[in-house]
Amino acid sequence: MSGGQGRLRALGRGVVALVCVIGIVALAWLLLVRYPQDLTTLLGVVLVVSLLPLAVRAGGSVASAVLPGYNVAEVAVEGPITRSTSSSLVSSPTGADADAIVEQIERADDGAAEALLVKLNTPGGEIVPSEDIRLAAERFDGPTVAYATDVCASGGYDIASGCDELWARRGSIVGSIGVIGSRVNVSDLAEELGVSYEQFTAGEYKDAGLPLKDLSEDEREYLQGIVDDYYDDFVDTVAEGRDMDPQRVRETEARIYLGGEANDIGLVDEIGTREDVEARLEQHLGKPVSVREFTPSLGLRDRIGGGAASIAYAFGAGVASVFDDADGFDFRL
Repeated sequence: MSGGQGRLRALGRGVVALVCVIGIVALAWLLLVRYPQDLTTLLGVVLVVSLLPLAVRAGGSVASAVLPGYNVAEVAVEGPITRSTSSSLVSSPTGADADAIVEQIERADDGAAEALLVKLNTPGGEIVPSEDIRLAAERFDGPTVAYATDVCASGGYDIASGCDELWARRGSIVGSIGVIGSRVNVSDLAEELGVSYEQFTAGEYKDAGLPLKDLSEDEREYLQGIVDDYYDDFVDTVAEGRDMDPQRVRETEARIYLGGEANDIGLVDEIGTREDVEARLEQHLGKPVSVREFTPSLGLRDRIGGGAASIAYAFGAGVASVFDDADGFDFRL
């Protein structure tokens, strides 16, 4: 949006807000001051003054509804994708709260946004939360463009597959279309410490993956089968969303690629800067764009944890391992 257009829009919103304020104050004055003749007059004056902040807020809300200052909503997915960002410094690092991001996309869809820009800087994360964000992007009523900044791997690429286009920088890390199932095995350490494991379970595979016992061959096949099923679903999702042959997706072997190579093999649609992405959005909408950010609010704790986890996730074949699952086995994109 040009500077002149922005100033005119801001002036228009100001005029609408002022009219709303004047209208509310005038109505309050008529009802509470003009007609009462005694002590009520004094009370009316007090009430009018107390209503001024409410009038200002109401005027601003009406102005935003009548003359919104944006037509593109930007939602950021930054850091490992989880169901919730609440954690401590010693717990598993978290970053992108899927529920919050889905809510932001839905709020943007209900507002003035005519297009959605999904900024991706994530190494991936939990499977279902990643899928929830992708489905929310797919439901958005308008063009959706994903833009990979530093990292768009695994669960991040799953989300990108739900958008109409994926842009990246030449130095972006893209791909890692794979799944990891992980567990810690401390059975030898437990034996050295004199710790024994006794099983009290109902169901043959209930304790499969617990770190205090070795896996049997049947348990290994069982857990590997779950990983394979997740991988098949991931491949199908990417193939459908990116209009690629499933075999081509499998041939990436969960590798990561720099943006230029990812573009060459069809994992990315275009290489460009943020300005290039906004220019494409202008083509989609047929008019200048103004972007409003709907970004998650991350505290210092989450930023520290997310930065450390990004390094571990990005250079693995799928995702980094986190061992806090109740059954000792963790699945992630």
